[in-house]
Amino acid sequence: MSLQQKDHDGYVDEEKEEDLFLERRLVRRLDLRVLPIACLMYLAAYLDRSNLGNARTLPQSVETMLGGDPTGVLFDWVNSIFFLSYILCQVPATLLAKLFPPRLYLGMAAIGWGVSSTLMSTGFNFAGLVVCRIFLGVFEAAFGPGIPLYFSLFYTKHEIGLRLAYWFGFAAVAGAFGGLIAFGISHAYASVAQWRLLFIVEGIPAVLLGFVAIAFLPNRPETTSFFNEEERKIALRRRSRGTSGDTGFMINKSHVLDAFTDWKIYLGGVIYFGGNAALSSIAAFLPTILTTLGYSGASSNLMTVPPYAVAAFVISASSWTSDRLQVRGPFVSAWAAVSAIGYLLLLTVADNQHVRYFAVFCIVGGTYTVIGLTIAWFAHNLGSETKRATGTPLYMAIGQGGSVLGAHLLPKGQGPRYIRGFAVLCALMFLASICALALSAYYRWENQRRDRVHGPVSPDAPVDTSVDADRAPTFRYNP
Repeated sequence: MSLQQKDHDGYVDEEKEEDLFLERRLVRRLDLRVLPIACLMYLAAYLDRSNLGNARTLPQSVETMLGGDPTGVLFDWVNSIFFLSYILCQVPATLLAKLFPPRLYLGMAAIGWGVSSTLMSTGFNFAGLVVCRIFLGVFEAAFGPGIPLYFSLFYTKHEIGLRLAYWFGFAAVAGAFGGLIAFGISHAYASVAQWRLLFIVEGIPAVLLGFVAIAFLPNRPETTSFFNEEERKIALRRRSRGTSGDTGFMINKSHVLDAFTDWKIYLGGVIYFGGNAALSSIAAFLPTILTTLGYSGASSNLMTVPPYAVAAFVISASSWTSDRLQVRGPFVSAWAAVSAIGYLLLLTVADNQHVRYFAVFCIVGGTYTVIGLTIAWFAHNLGSETKRATGTPLYMAIGQGGSVLGAHLLPKGQGPRYIRGFAVLCALMFLASICALALSAYYRWENQRRDRVHGPVSPDAPVDTSVDADRAPTFRYNP
């Protein structure tokens, strides 16, 4: 009786078990090497991106350098200018990532934004802060879309959601950690203004992490010395499950054009737009919003910690479930609706501070989960590496337009209720919820159509996407 026959009769296929063991061991090795570095880099990136909100609540506030800024307009522009350079540089920066070793590319990006953030402590006027924030956006544009592309080199569609959730969840950790750092610095006695000390304390770690990334992150599976030859074969086989296409240091020009003409990417951009409008307003204004609930400036930084902690748990649990079910759209839609309901509570409940604080949990948890799941959704739905390198920063760039909007939705003059800003964010999150359901329904319909026309395929079978990317007849979308 053959080994395969034994398997049909209830015996264990020893060869298959050995392959699974080797694969699980490889994934553990990757997790232990890649995830800590990538997550800490995002922690540093998000601290550097969002620390303006904390600096605003400190004694000797950054606003004193802006001439007092009684209307908050100058602060809004310092905050949002980051997103303008971030948007403009995302697509070219991520395509450029295809031409360089990943660890060098990602490490240099971290060094660049770390230096830019640290130099904000030396600013003495509006122009100085703006220049630093512009370069902060340029270097972070190389990192944000680059990580989903980098993860797709090593993780399958059954694994990438949870790993990206861990990675993006560190944005929530950064929110909590940033509040703690700002709270501690507010009680520090130093020879420099406390807001300047905040930029120094949160900028230098990014520089150090850049050198760590250059030294320890694995390069592409086909070239990295992190794998032995057996592990390299397994990694390359895993990368071909459900997709394939261009590899190495090259760009498929037809797939670049395909990404720019794919309506699904633009609909993803609408979802990401709503999420980022909420996210940027949370990052820059959550401590300010909490002061409207009766907390002092220092206490408001501390009270940001619980919502961020809950968000980290929610995004991890939702992504784990999504990976197991191989369904993304319904989760994105549901959590976008939760976030919208949070804004609705802030709009309709004026006096009950407990309800309003609960609404903050809904907003923070829902928003972070929507963005994290959207990133995972598109990581394996674009077919080829070049289309991912183009489509990922494209929908992210559209979404970052929401970040610019969000940075201007809660001006100081409209506090403490911020009715207009909360209403716009509520509408955007409900729109994101509807778009996610529509996109998920289309993916299901298209998969069923391809099954009827071309016949069913195994979800993990290699697919030649080198010509048609995700339009290949045997490619199936993750709904």
